[in-house]
Amino acid sequence: MYGGGIIVNPQFTYGTYGWTVSGQGEIAERVSRTNNGFMAAYNRKLPLDSFSQKVLLEKGKFYMFSAWVQVSEGSETVSAVFGTGGGEFVPGGSVVAEHGCWSLLKGGIAANSSGPVDLLFESKNTSKEIWVDNVSLQPFSKKQWRFHQDQSIEKVRKGKVRLQVTYPYSKAGVGGATILIKQTKPGFAFGCGMNSHILESTDYQNWFASRFKFTAFTNEMKWYSTEKKQGQENYTIADAMLKFAQDNNISIRGHTVFWDDPKYQTDWVKALSPKELQEAAERRINSIVSRYAGDVIAWDVVNENLHFSFLEDNLGKNASSIYFSKAYKLDPSARMFVNEFNTIEFGGDVKVSPGNLKKRLEGMLSYPGNEDIPAGIGVQGHFGPGQPNLAYMRSSLDILATTGAPIWLTEVSVEPGLYQAQYLEEVLREAYSHPAVEGIIIFAGPLPAGFSATALTDMNFNSTPAGDVVDKLIKEWKSDDLKARTDEGGFFGTSLLHGEYEITIIDPITNSSSTSIFEVTKDSSEKIFHIQME
Repeated sequence: MYGGGIIVNPQFTYGTYGWTVSGQGEIAERVSRTNNGFMAAYNRKLPLDSFSQKVLLEKGKFYMFSAWVQVSEGSETVSAVFGTGGGEFVPGGSVVAEHGCWSLLKGGIAANSSGPVDLLFESKNTSKEIWVDNVSLQPFSKKQWRFHQDQSIEKVRKGKVRLQVTYPYSKAGVGGATILIKQTKPGFAFGCGMNSHILESTDYQNWFASRFKFTAFTNEMKWYSTEKKQGQENYTIADAMLKFAQDNNISIRGHTVFWDDPKYQTDWVKALSPKELQEAAERRINSIVSRYAGDVIAWDVVNENLHFSFLEDNLGKNASSIYFSKAYKLDPSARMFVNEFNTIEFGGDVKVSPGNLKKRLEGMLSYPGNEDIPAGIGVQGHFGPGQPNLAYMRSSLDILATTGAPIWLTEVSVEPGLYQAQYLEEVLREAYSHPAVEGIIIFAGPLPAGFSATALTDMNFNSTPAGDVVDKLIKEWKSDDLKARTDEGGFFGTSLLHGEYEITIIDPITNSSSTSIFEVTKDSSEKIFHIQME
């Protein structure tokens, strides 16, 4: 990519020139049977024994990284890391590399300071050689990055619309007709988490309903909330929140049927034998999914089942796949999601790397009977207080997009810090600009409702800087009201954000008007909308 960017000898055309031994191993250029040159690290003693190249980073820039990697036998995780000196290493991405085929290791870093760093490769199994080819590291300024985002938004979030206005009794267009276009529903799902405080506060209700058309309940649908004591189910709060959402035309993501983290199991669940747990889990999934079938647009079926394995440890390795199937059979109108954290936020959590999450979803869908389940990928998006690594985030989304499944950021938050609002905007723009992302839910909200980490209002419901960012993006991601006139042939063309629209046509002769609706989607660009005057 990018001709290697700032990497010297990226394709090893000139042997080992530009590269040095890292650690105690040895390096050499190898040539494949097809006469392709690549670099090999062998006789490795420590995980970081490989080869390295010193590169100069500039503060404030994002660096996109990629390389093709293999191992000498079997399969093994290989990571790209950047040594900043003093024994500190910044992860840049990882992939499960295999012998016999090249795997793409894609990632990146955000430079928080200027200076030299060492790019090198890591694999914990030192008995295996690391093979690498086509290394690339390309810098982008924030201005360039934003330019690319805006270009992508124009391409993936907007459609060129062509309208023709006619009378019912004639095919001829109505020239000079006044057109009023108003967007009534966004095509992109941008929503906010909601908690039970909304049932007690009209201020919270008004604040939420005036902004968002998508939500997920932060805790109220979880097992520990609906069945605190064995056999005593209580959906009172979740039902009331559902009614509020439906009364305000707010779509809901079901979060979550199960949570694989042992820490979040109630004491009574932890005390069950495997047989008892299986019976309880059956009751749970039948209860909640059946209750809200048709009322939610998606289900997080088994939350965080790469980080944790409570169900698998007790019910067998296919537990998540089985419940994926059961949830779909109970609610075939909803999309079934996997949902994990650290997949897009942090390159050092190898367990939930984009490649591993992709493999997890593909494994669940390959389980007998699951092949045709409409699936999605949920990546939570909990970012720390520092500069978000947008290069790694974009690379991760690119890898996940190869599944063909829609991606949602399901729980976006940014920890408090001096630049919280700026970093929140950067994360949201990066997600919105990616063609595979179909929705964003921020786990944020008013301070009176307990959202202290990413507060969008103060105690009086006045917007915080982070809240101002959200309001700005809501406005920006919705088309402005438009007034125009048709040409002599009754045509009018423009570019509109995807979504549902109301169009009012005013007759140029009688001044009478008629109103209809139309929808702009990614497939609308070649379509002419024929609007008839009543």
